[in-house]
Amino acid sequence: DFLFFWGAVFLITTTLVAFLKKENKELIPPKEETKGITDTYRLLFSIIKMPAVLTFCLLILTSKVGFSAADAVTGLKLVEEGVPKEHLALLAVPMVPLQIILPLVISKYTAGPQPLNTFYKAMPFRLLLGLEFAFLVWWAPKVKHEGAFPLYYYAVVVLSYALHQVTLYSMYVAIMAFNAKVSDPLIGGTYMTLLNTVSNLGGNWPSTVALWLVDPLTVKECAGAQGHSCGTAAAAEV
Repeated sequence: DFLFFWGAVFLITTTLVAFLKKENKELIPPKEETKGITDTYRLLFSIIKMPAVLTFCLLILTSKVGFSAADAVTGLKLVEEGVPKEHLALLAVPMVPLQIILPLVISKYTAGPQPLNTFYKAMPFRLLLGLEFAFLVWWAPKVKHEGAFPLYYYAVVVLSYALHQVTLYSMYVAIMAFNAKVSDPLIGGTYMTLLNTVSNLGGNWPSTVALWLVDPLTVKECAGAQGHSCGTAAAAEV
């Protein structure tokens, strides 16, 4: 029902735009120079070979390693500890207005000459929230009563996620502002797309590795099977 409703809204709004929005024919923008695939990639490689860009790419590819586990695994571990998936999904609803407002607020602080200052300041707080997320997972079985969780536990989870969104968007908006600021206007689209792609990759590969490492790093104990190891998936199944 949810997907059907928003699918209908999407179809109606885009159809209305197609019929009602008229192009401004008076202002004809100057024709941009277009490059072929080979020329574009040659340009990308020449950009990425620049010492400053190369250093920045290395930094941004590794900057999110510290909170990859907290971002990728916390929700899954809470479900594993018995928190209903539908409750976690509902907790995401209050985050929506926050996600809309935060970029507007943060952009005021990233519009200056040093947008990355916001990135640096938010990083230690996001790292600390990773520890707090670990505490939430550890705390879950302690407060679980008859298969349910008290309201105060959900309140703490919502507050934790809200604070996490503040740090996440502070870093995200700051890095986007920096990429826009340093990109050469003559090749702005290519330059900025390259930096944004590296930024996205820097957030995705640590999460993938964190998820892959969950099983090998999880300590398991076997109940009722003395001397039997549960270290591997096959052993745990046995």
